[in-house]
Amino acid sequence: MVDAKQVRFIVGVIGNVISFCLFFSPAPTFWRIIKNKSVEEFQPWPYVATMMNCMLWVFYGLPVVHKDSILVTTINGVGMVFEAFYISIFLVYCGGKKNFRRNIGLYLVAEVIAVAAIVLITLFAIQNEFAKQTFVGVICDVFNIAMYGAPSLVIKKVIRTRSVEYMPFLLSFVSFVNAGIWTAYSLIYKLDLYVLISNGLGTALCASQLIVYGLYRNATPRDEDKSKPSEIEIPGTA
Repeated sequence: MVDAKQVRFIVGVIGNVISFCLFFSPAPTFWRIIKNKSVEEFQPWPYVATMMNCMLWVFYGLPVVHKDSILVTTINGVGMVFEAFYISIFLVYCGGKKNFRRNIGLYLVAEVIAVAAIVLITLFAIQNEFAKQTFVGVICDVFNIAMYGAPSLVIKKVIRTRSVEYMPFLLSFVSFVNAGIWTAYSLIYKLDLYVLISNGLGTALCASQLIVYGLYRNATPRDEDKSKPSEIEIPGTA
């Protein structure tokens, strides 16, 4: 008979697979960059932010912070590899963009310093296990909620133009499934409050995006300047 701990592990593995798909989703963008040998108007900052998110969740999932959450660490470790690859492509193909490489480098150094500070504070300044989980978990939740909420930034544009052209349906749908799976994971066998908070809110945010898409997908669009394409990438997951 399968017990709750085994069910939690199975759900976590499913969550890893779905999260892997999310990390892989920008691949067509980077194939285009490589093919054209230019980053064009694509921006690196979503991937730089995702790197920070992944580093934090890798640390959160370690036994020193939260026991029985190693699957959170594994998928975000994979995410770090993806983001490092994406960022390296930006560095190679940014061409003559002024201060581009320097700015990316500065942001990455700042992220490493910030994560190192969080790790040191957690390991040496905080002794209580619950306090460690709270300190790291709250920081992780801020980044995760921002990730799930990012596609919602386009909702105003959808309502104004009555067009879902810039509404990333597939991204919102997969994010909805991902958030739902990790919410279930957080509730099974052993409550993981911080995975629950960010992914529970993420489920609601993604559901709102899908509802808006459903309401406007067959609407007659209003004319608007479309000379500047809009792209929303996902920052990461847990």
